Amino acid sequence: MRKLKKPVTGILTLGLAATLAGCSLAPHVPVATFKVAGGETFKVELATPELEAHARALLAGENIAAIPNGIVVRDSPGVNAPWSWHIDPATLEFAFATTEVCDGIPSYVEDEIVTSDYFCPWSAKVIDVK
Repeated sequence: MRKLKKPVTGILTLGLAATLAGCSLAPHVPVATFKVAGGETFKVELATPELEAHARALLAGENIAAIPNGIVVRDSPGVNAPWSWHIDPATLEFAFATTEVCDGIPSYVEDEIVTSDYFCPWSAKVIDVK
């Protein structure tokens, strides 16, 4: 009678899991963090290399269009948790000036005081890009 060897699948499974744990199948999408008057912060995905470069230039203190402006997606925080909304990254742009109707702070969007489809906080400053 032949003795069967123990399978090594457990070791292979652990090795594969450890290898995959350090890998991400999705590409890294940079995220900008903004701080507004009053100290509140919010985050926005930077969907293009140009938007990332623009946000990094603002972080470095360059005098360029600085007001983030984009369409608000409600009931979906995305990278903007703990808020219940986020700015659609495909609509994000930086402006020198915007209409007053979309100005405010993140809690105004949360509480629907800002009722515009767009959010464009005039006081927003980039404080981080990751």
